[in-house]
Amino acid sequence: MPEYKYVHKQTHKNGVIMQSYNGSQIVVLEGLEAVRKRPGMYIGSTGSRGLHHLIWEILDNGIDEHLAGFCDELRITLGKDGSITIEDNGRGVPVDIHPTQNIPTVRVVYTVLHAGGKFSDSVYKVSGGLHGVGASVVNALSKKFSVEVRRDGKIYRDEYENGGVPVTGLEKGMLPVVGKCAKSNTGTKVKFYPDDEIFETTEYKPEYIRKKCKEIAYLNKNLKLVFTDQHTGDIRTYQEEFGIQSFVKYINRHAVPIHGDVIYLEGKSGAIEVEIAFQYTAEYTEQINSYCNRINLADGGTLVTGFKTALTRIMNQYARELNILKEKDENFDGKDIRNGIVAILSIKHPDPQFESQTKNKLGNTDAKTAVDEVMNLEAQRYFDKNIEVLKKILDNSLKSYQARRASDKARNAVLKQLVDVDTKSKLASCSSKKKEECEVYIVEGDSAGGTVKMARNRRIQAVLPLRGKIINVEKAPLEKILLNNEIKSMIASFGCGIGDQFDIGKLRYDKIIILTDADVDGAHISTLLLTFFYRFMPELINEGKIYRGLPPLYKVDYEITGSTGKKKISEYLFDDFELEKFRKKANRKIHSLQRYKGLGEMDAEQLWETTLDPDTRKLARVSVSDTVEADEITDILMGSSVPPRREFIIEEAKYAEIDI
Repeated sequence: MPEYKYVHKQTHKNGVIMQSYNGSQIVVLEGLEAVRKRPGMYIGSTGSRGLHHLIWEILDNGIDEHLAGFCDELRITLGKDGSITIEDNGRGVPVDIHPTQNIPTVRVVYTVLHAGGKFSDSVYKVSGGLHGVGASVVNALSKKFSVEVRRDGKIYRDEYENGGVPVTGLEKGMLPVVGKCAKSNTGTKVKFYPDDEIFETTEYKPEYIRKKCKEIAYLNKNLKLVFTDQHTGDIRTYQEEFGIQSFVKYINRHAVPIHGDVIYLEGKSGAIEVEIAFQYTAEYTEQINSYCNRINLADGGTLVTGFKTALTRIMNQYARELNILKEKDENFDGKDIRNGIVAILSIKHPDPQFESQTKNKLGNTDAKTAVDEVMNLEAQRYFDKNIEVLKKILDNSLKSYQARRASDKARNAVLKQLVDVDTKSKLASCSSKKKEECEVYIVEGDSAGGTVKMARNRRIQAVLPLRGKIINVEKAPLEKILLNNEIKSMIASFGCGIGDQFDIGKLRYDKIIILTDADVDGAHISTLLLTFFYRFMPELINEGKIYRGLPPLYKVDYEITGSTGKKKISEYLFDDFELEKFRKKANRKIHSLQRYKGLGEMDAEQLWETTLDPDTRKLARVSVSDTVEADEITDILMGSSVPPRREFIIEEAKYAEIDI
């Protein structure tokens, strides 16, 4: 990869010294490849989640300008014509000729994969979008795309169609100037229309965008975001003076805090900036949400480890000093100390190392050290001045400690019974002893279980039928949950334990696949199972062990006429989007269209071919991309409070698909 010497030039914007930002800082790694053929590799899916991801990718560029100190306002507009417009008042993407590509740099940014200023630390000291694929991928997945740049008192515009094909003619190799503006008026405006041939839906959900804007405002103190929905005329402005402190207050808006103010700590360790905000509530759970360069880390990582380690050490020290723990007493467990905590950790790291492409977990060891150092210094400084708050937290930890010891006795008594659980009558085991190739299907009822048992590969595929719905774990105490026969069967079948005794190394299967009917009951059973896994075995989700099986929804028999005559074909379609695409294809005479209401309507051969065969089946891996939203929605949908659930259903009902 070529390196370019950075030339230090400075200009001014709104009183801020600006280092030069031009084509020499845009480093090209490779060309754009196969985005339209495999969009899921770049944006996760072609459903609603992937559609909204296009917005987040473009927003990232403006937020990075904010983190660099050159942008204080972002505008997002949902157009009546199906477009999305995102505008920032940053420096403006460079428009000069790129030194190796020999085209305007702005065109490189929006047409070449892995091209961007984030590969050069002379442009962005801290950045979230480190892979440099965002802008070009959005262009590749759009029917129409345009970018307007304001720099040096001039307005430049470039336009693309059909997945990133430039349609703007260059003048002596440069983009044409389409207008003038004040030299202080700089920034970038992107407008795009998602391609309806690629996405299952092109209908944006304003509520999703509003939630994202709110989160961005919390994580980027004093950044102003203005969201306009032209369909309704609704205009919302988001700006948070107190950042993550307000974020914690928002999360706890329905909870009962055990102390008044949110505890806020900040500091710096080397080049790493650390912000921590937390508050204890009367809930019996913990919620720690972590961010690196404002990217939500669903699986946490080293910064969370640093926070937990420091908090446990500090609180045990205070418990000894205040004589809450006697000399003979054992220390509080970390879970006792974190019982009821809601925390936001946010760090800015110049070189974050994520453990996967999805950026769900941070791996930098220096992040652990940085958070530990800031906690050790600032937490003790805070608690020394706020002894009453400290005593309330330690009293909460003591109650948790005493309740846990009593609960452990009851739980251990229940767990011992698992040895005697007769899983043979339910679990149809597989013969292979290599857990890396084994998988277990969780199915609803004996009927579906019988069909799956006949269709499966007995060597690597086990089947566990559930006789009825499992208990809603969001509403029940642990002892009652562990007495549920279906849950006991799952724990015994998986072999990895639960709670403090959970050990993912003992898991007997590489994949746990939820396979239910495509109806209301099937959806409810899936939701109950996912709630159980999320609350009591979250490591299974974090390690990518939980999947949903996707049986086909339709079987179509049709006839095509070609040069060799007529040919009859049978094809499976997995959802309504595939059916709609199928019907648009010409030269096909449909003889029959069958809609499957359940797994029992397929014979063993069909079920193997469509749903169980590893070479042809479709599986959806379950993951958590936003821990705050996941916790909130789980609590709303599965908790005991009715008003929030009613509000959620009313808000989301307009996006539901009706199946008659």
